[in-house]
Amino acid sequence: VHEGMSNYQVMYGKSEATFSSQEIASNDVDHPLGFALAQLHGVFILAENNTGLILVDMHAAHERITYEQLKTAQNFDGIKTQALLVPVSVALSEAEAFASEQLVENLKELGFDVVRTGPQSVSVKAVPSLLADVDARQLFLDVLSEYREFGATKKLQEAQNELLSTMACHSSVRANRRLTLSEMNALLRAMEQTERSAQCNHGRPTWVQLSKAELDKLFLRGR
Repeated sequence: VHEGMSNYQVMYGKSEATFSSQEIASNDVDHPLGFALAQLHGVFILAENNTGLILVDMHAAHERITYEQLKTAQNFDGIKTQALLVPVSVALSEAEAFASEQLVENLKELGFDVVRTGPQSVSVKAVPSLLADVDARQLFLDVLSEYREFGATKKLQEAQNELLSTMACHSSVRANRRLTLSEMNALLRAMEQTERSAQCNHGRPTWVQLSKAELDKLFLRGR
């Protein structure tokens, strides 16, 4: 399973095969983003629905899904933690180490278990379970940096949203990651079930539709 996709990889009966036009048409209501055909340049997913062709920015889409999952978790049961098999030691400046000590409870709300181990070091013992496959050291450093930057200048809710967005960016599937058809279809299904999935956390579109008529026009068909 590819890193960052484990939460969305589900198996379909024909996940590794192409879907017929009749099957796509019959599933268009339940699956408006259609079914994956291929991956382009390790960045885009090409999918077919009854209307035409869909292009998906897989990084932006996955980032949005993870962000919404983190936000939902925080608003309800809280963000779950996952203990690291081997705690990660992080070297910091003395000011950063002091800040991390003061922010222990805030970090816990985001799913981190961090302990100061010296004047200029901390140990990251657990991370958010949704982000368990990412670089724990870099994730912690980025979150700590944003906490220090936003803490005194932004309202708590605004700061939290920024932090969750940063965390989601770490987990999203990267460019040039080769996905199987089942993984691509799983991402499409997750997008359909996620609020505001048409835009990434930075306001850019995550997918576009090219209709059959637009495709015909590109090739001067019907003239």
